[in-house]
Amino acid sequence: MENFYGVSELDSVLFFKQTFTSFSPPLKTSDFQEKHFEQYQSSLFLYIRRTICKIICSIVKRKSAIIMKIYTKKGDKGETSLIGGMRVPKHDLRIESYGTVDELNSYLGVLRDQHIDEKYKTELIAIQQLLFTIGSHLAVGKDGSSMKLPELKPEHIETLENSIDAMDAELPPMRFFVLPGGHQSVSFCHVARCVCRRAERLVVHLSSEEKVDDLILQYLNRLSDYLFTLSRKIALDLNANEQPWIPEK
Repeated sequence: MENFYGVSELDSVLFFKQTFTSFSPPLKTSDFQEKHFEQYQSSLFLYIRRTICKIICSIVKRKSAIIMKIYTKKGDKGETSLIGGMRVPKHDLRIESYGTVDELNSYLGVLRDQHIDEKYKTELIAIQQLLFTIGSHLAVGKDGSSMKLPELKPEHIETLENSIDAMDAELPPMRFFVLPGGHQSVSFCHVARCVCRRAERLVVHLSSEEKVDDLILQYLNRLSDYLFTLSRKIALDLNANEQPWIPEK
């Protein structure tokens, strides 16, 4: 059986025996002195071994204490905690807001798993990272928190705008509204765009009741534009047909 450090108990015993039996009494003038030294050696070996076991157990307990459990049972009555400790019902507008951002992040993961250009997969990973940042800020209660959170910066929005402009430069001019579809990858992109719009609406609603960083609203607004442009670019790359919306006369 291995201990906390991955060393077997037998190896530990052999190590200590080799260490302490290597000592010899400075003077062995009688059998009594030799026997006395052997008893001392045995007691010292046992004491050190017990001490090390106690230290290891203490370390293991501390490590176990900081491991996060998947379930806490604290939400079984329909409430959850915001960053800062405030308890709110799970239908709270703030929960709806960052929960929808999380839903959007999941759909972007589905989109990233499609057969699309590696360049856009890299961009989507960066966006997913920032959505976690946005979610963390939305999860802070109105009383605030001393926890240091990653920042959303204006340059993150500029990055989206630059990507939109680069894709748009390769696309044919848009002369009609297009129906979602044409290819599975394109459709997933449209679903993500719609979830992004829903997340934006919820955050706008939240901002009318509590303080929300303006950059979050700007980022979500620009992200839906990015996803629409990306859907058209994916359709172009995959030679998918863009079906125009033809209003009935």
